[in-house]
Amino acid sequence: MLNDQIKRALAVLKDGGVILYPTDTVWGLGCDATNEQAVEKINAIKGRSNDKSFIILLDTDAKLQSYVTEIPDVAYDLIEYAESPLTIIFSGAKNLAKKVINVDGSVGVRVVKHDFCEQLIQRFRKPITSTSANISGEPTPKFFDEISDEIKEAVDYIVDWEQDLNVDKKPSTIMKLAPGGQFSFIRR
Repeated sequence: MLNDQIKRALAVLKDGGVILYPTDTVWGLGCDATNEQAVEKINAIKGRSNDKSFIILLDTDAKLQSYVTEIPDVAYDLIEYAESPLTIIFSGAKNLAKKVINVDGSVGVRVVKHDFCEQLIQRFRKPITSTSANISGEPTPKFFDEISDEIKEAVDYIVDWEQDLNVDKKPSTIMKLAPGGQFSFIRR
């Protein structure tokens, strides 16, 4: 069943669509992070400003160099030893849709440790966006059942995986990592 869900989500992503999917944190809205029109669809669904950047998900830290120009060595240790989901904001984003990248040229990246996401991203061979499955300004839904019908009706595909999982997942810790290795926490 997991393989079937991955195939369906993969087809939607390749076609420039938006998926509603489970992640290692909260349920997310995802699309091809290199496709400008797909990213615009998510902004329209959420009713959010076009100048807000996105977090991207990767399946392995080996792909960081494809999307970030400067990666301090400590980043690999942080990713490997993080005990909970960790998003790292890197300077010098590249090869991504413009609306994914922050105005200062940075991008938030999370290397996921979640079966569905890892397999989907590995097979897609590109990063996908991750943003909470809510209308901008509304509370982040903790479970699938808390996601509004408005969101569910607006996406191109809803992944039928972990929908009945009522584990209280939280958004990731967000850390900003400078090219020299200095860091600060944005969200803990």
